[in-house]
Amino acid sequence: MKLAAANETEANRAPAVGAVIRAEDLHKYYDLGETRVHALRGVSLDIRAGEFVAIMGASGSGKSTFMNILGCLDKPSSGTYLLEGVDVSKYDKKALALIRNQKIGFVFQGFNLLARTTAQENTELPTLYTKISKLEREKRASESLAMVGLADRAHHFPSQMSGGQQQRVAIARALVNRPSILLADEPTGNLDSHTSIEIMEIFQKLNDAGLTIVLVTHEHDIAQFAKRVLVFRDGKIRKDDVVASRPRAHEVLKTMPTLED
Repeated sequence: MKLAAANETEANRAPAVGAVIRAEDLHKYYDLGETRVHALRGVSLDIRAGEFVAIMGASGSGKSTFMNILGCLDKPSSGTYLLEGVDVSKYDKKALALIRNQKIGFVFQGFNLLARTTAQENTELPTLYTKISKLEREKRASESLAMVGLADRAHHFPSQMSGGQQQRVAIARALVNRPSILLADEPTGNLDSHTSIEIMEIFQKLNDAGLTIVLVTHEHDIAQFAKRVLVFRDGKIRKDDVVASRPRAHEVLKTMPTLED
């Protein structure tokens, strides 16, 4: 599906068919002592179901603030954030926590796995805040680990796995509650180049299956695997481009030296 560029104001005004994320004139202020920081300055965009969007920008550009709002970790100072058509910008902390657990999967740069807990148990963690049975928790965790190629490592501890394998567990954990959106914040930041491409291969496969993915990265080589790239600067979206001929991660891996995982 061809996407409108950011400077096409008419397209930005019109509601997008199938939009899972709609931001309308988002502003965010932080008060640091006597100084007020204007982190977001009127950000508006739509992200449609099934998109794979990479967000780039220098430190202080507003990209992390924007991702925190998308992930219901923070609220805008003004403006509206619609998640699957529901205005969550005015929700309280308890309601936002429920939305996060039901609708959004998170993947972080630092993996954030519990050291004394197996891959299976780490993956099950988000389900502990739901009403599903123990049997269903185990089933979902096993399925999620299989999706990232770690069915045979379910009973390994993080110390027994490579960085790439730990990040795959983190992705499985993000998938276990079957979210409609996956948010990834610098997911390849702690990985070597070969392993980074392997992680992007997983993201592309998940996206091919219909999952909406929004990824923050400072690496152009990683952003090129997305379908669309947003560039933030000074609290605004300065570029919104469709990736015309994005590479497929599995094809790139064929050209790279094989490393031990």
